[in-house]
Amino acid sequence: MRKAALLLLFILTTESLLAQQSLVPSTPSTAPDYFCTWNIQGYVTSYTGSEAMRNAMDEENLFGSGAFQRWVRFFPEIRQDLLLVLDDSWDIPAVSNHKNNNQYIGTLELDVTRFPSFRGSPVERMRQLADSVERCGWRGLGLWVSAQKAEVLDSMNEDVFWTTRLRDAEAAHVCYWKVDWGRRDRDDTFRRMIAEKARQLAPNLILENAMKEHYATFSDAFRTYDVENIIAQPVTIERVCRLLSLKAEPPARGIINCEDEPYIAVGLGCAIGIMRHPFAGSLPNGRDDEAFPATIRDLKHRLDEVIRAVRWHRIAAPFGVDDDSHIDSIQLHDYWTYAEGESWVHHTPGEAVRAQAPARVSRRMSLPEVASSATDRPFVLASRYPNGATAVAAIGRTLDRSYVCRSVPVSIDIEKWSAPIGLFGSLGDITLRFAHLPNPKTLRVLAQDLKADRASDITSACHFRNNSLTVSEDIIRRIGLAAASYGDISDPGLVISIVQRK
Repeated sequence: MRKAALLLLFILTTESLLAQQSLVPSTPSTAPDYFCTWNIQGYVTSYTGSEAMRNAMDEENLFGSGAFQRWVRFFPEIRQDLLLVLDDSWDIPAVSNHKNNNQYIGTLELDVTRFPSFRGSPVERMRQLADSVERCGWRGLGLWVSAQKAEVLDSMNEDVFWTTRLRDAEAAHVCYWKVDWGRRDRDDTFRRMIAEKARQLAPNLILENAMKEHYATFSDAFRTYDVENIIAQPVTIERVCRLLSLKAEPPARGIINCEDEPYIAVGLGCAIGIMRHPFAGSLPNGRDDEAFPATIRDLKHRLDEVIRAVRWHRIAAPFGVDDDSHIDSIQLHDYWTYAEGESWVHHTPGEAVRAQAPARVSRRMSLPEVASSATDRPFVLASRYPNGATAVAAIGRTLDRSYVCRSVPVSIDIEKWSAPIGLFGSLGDITLRFAHLPNPKTLRVLAQDLKADRASDITSACHFRNNSLTVSEDIIRRIGLAAASYGDISDPGLVISIVQRK
């Protein structure tokens, strides 16, 4: 009797300890995910124009303690996973000091009028800034880079300029260049040159290109570019789909950055460029925030989904374009009728905008099966990552003046039963079909909110049948929102792991 009691105690203790283990590694991600400052530059200036937004890029806003400052303290849960990308205009003098500021766009040297505390040579100043950013907990420093050499440097040889600036970036420990617009932004020769030169001269620098889709084949990262948040999801999915037929040219990584759409990113193996920020509510001047309108998804009250997606990248890293995808022939159509102040793009109130994207998309696996043909069903995305992990994401719809998150049953094929599985969005019951599954009696199913640090045993709530496992919508919501922040309205995001009993 005593032996039986001790055995039972051992089993219960072992199971309790197992349930407390985290399915999310503590080691920070190495994915090229970042937070970009452009929208916070807009917020603090109430989006009163590009010059005002440029003026907001300075040392005081980054590190100061005033209202709407201290940007380096954003995202404390995942700062160690993220690069902090300083947007336009860290490298040009403050407007008050120069009448023609545009001639300085593209100097690529940290401006002393904006960052007076960092002194010495250009490399020394930048290294001090990079060190300060890392001391605040960020993985590293990134920079917005104009696709041009500054006009004030016209006398400097082009090759010498880019060679010098890339070597300086490497010496200063700059981790990322977000190469954007400029006089040469659609110059094929320039884009390839800067990508190849960066690999040669700054091997620790991740270089992101944009503009023309084929640039993704020779770049470390390629950005799908700016979108209006009202209609961003179908537009972003459609843009990613256009890239999936490409194939990266080694050693280029060819990773797609789908900007501030974290659940699209995890569903399609992309990197994340975060633009939303924790300063919720109206702009400082009292107007509605036109970049993140509360009338639809209210993204600034959806910070948890950013945390969940970034922490998924600790489990499975984004991967480059490889021409191994499936795209549904069925298109879903979204539309929105604008009211005043709902976008950074000017629209006349009452104007309608429409966008469409494939109903289902998958990478490195077959298309997910969706048990619904309703016109308001979600977009469903799925990817098998190079390490064997699988992610599936249900993406809501923009219909008329509503954001619709209908939950629908989904079935997907899983190659390796022991690999992690990520579930994101408002999924209904999901059936995971395996090529082979051990005797269910020998298995345990663990699940964890990706924002949490502790797993739960959900074995008794799962249904095994013929090499398949079904997880209910209730479990997805209960576990996937278990660590939700107060007032956050993000959709669920969880990781499931199937393990053998010991």
